[in-house]
Amino acid sequence: MEKLVIQGGVELFGEVKVSGAKNAALPILCASLLTAESVRIRNLPHLHDVTTMLTLLGHIGVDVELDEKMGVVLSASDVSRLEAPYELVRTMRASILVLGPLVARFGKARVSLPGGCAIGQRPVDQHIKGLEAMGALVEIDQGYLSVSAERLVGAEIVFDLVTVTGTENLMLAATLADGVTILRNAAMEPEVVDLAKCLLAMGAKITGVGTETIRIEGVASLSGFDHAVMFDRIEAGTYMTAVAATGGELLLKGVDTNIISSITSKLAGAGAVIKHEGDNLLLIVSGRLNPIDVETAPYPGFPTDMQAQFMALDTIADGTSTISETIFENRFMHVQELTRLGAKIEIQGNMAVIQGVSSLTGAEVMATDLRASAGLIIAGLIASGETVVGRIYHLDRGYERIEEKFGRLGARIKRVTN
Repeated sequence: MEKLVIQGGVELFGEVKVSGAKNAALPILCASLLTAESVRIRNLPHLHDVTTMLTLLGHIGVDVELDEKMGVVLSASDVSRLEAPYELVRTMRASILVLGPLVARFGKARVSLPGGCAIGQRPVDQHIKGLEAMGALVEIDQGYLSVSAERLVGAEIVFDLVTVTGTENLMLAATLADGVTILRNAAMEPEVVDLAKCLLAMGAKITGVGTETIRIEGVASLSGFDHAVMFDRIEAGTYMTAVAATGGELLLKGVDTNIISSITSKLAGAGAVIKHEGDNLLLIVSGRLNPIDVETAPYPGFPTDMQAQFMALDTIADGTSTISETIFENRFMHVQELTRLGAKIEIQGNMAVIQGVSSLTGAEVMATDLRASAGLIIAGLIASGETVVGRIYHLDRGYERIEEKFGRLGARIKRVTN
């Protein structure tokens, strides 16, 4: 099993080119199922989840051609299987995103109920509710969703809670539905907007993306597209938080600072100096940071995917801070591991109270999910001595060559197998 070994206590200096966003790439890959024409997707991150999605699309019958620059050309002109099997879906919840396109274009699909990180229930009931409202027949049998519809019809759908994948799945499905679909209480995340840009390039008729109400007028068919995936705002935030926690200087390349303002404003409040010009951002930190209170919320609020990283930063801040988790009920599993490094954290319901300490000390810890892994790496970079992070297979689902990028910043970090 692979582990990361970190010799901490070193300030970080250098630059990072931010990769394409996993959470934008996966639904855009699924958009290829909506057309018989070839599509080209550029700036794909080299991640396990992307590989899994490409394997799933290949299983369905999509022709997949990868180039050496992590671009891909897909052709769904000869789809042969309208099924996503458990062995390909179990590790990645985003696999559910093939459901909407398959039903919209082919009239049926059979998709295993998805897996992913163990951070909460994350049910698919909103997907089912929306497809049923659009006239689909949905059956659940032996862990599979079987969905059929002669042709989906437009409907007004009000989400009971904000759901990113639910919004994306129903937006994908509605592009080929008969009539107008209105999605209310829709997710406003930048990744949803990036998917919409792709669909608009295909000839879809969509308005209101980036707001709580999205209107989709179905069309008879869609064309191919050429699209570059947006930057990964969570990767950008992770490296910014790491350098803020260790001290040093970071130049981030290829970011839209408007999209990450909820992160940069918190880091500035902690005492970081942040400057930006064009798509470059410079972060400079010296001295001990101020404690920062965080409450996660759907976009444009503070992202739940940055909660663990900020908790690591708060462990060595000068004072007491709180982190409230409002999105996922099981997303404090990294707290126990942080305390092994000397952090002082108390859980009160959905809130963690962190008393900053002067330093952390290296220890062996175990990652419980993707973003907890990143939080533990940051803690290990802060800590004196050696930290060993186990179960890092989570990391490769969401971070591209993380130990290499940290290594270029001067971190003493290596991947080992034992």
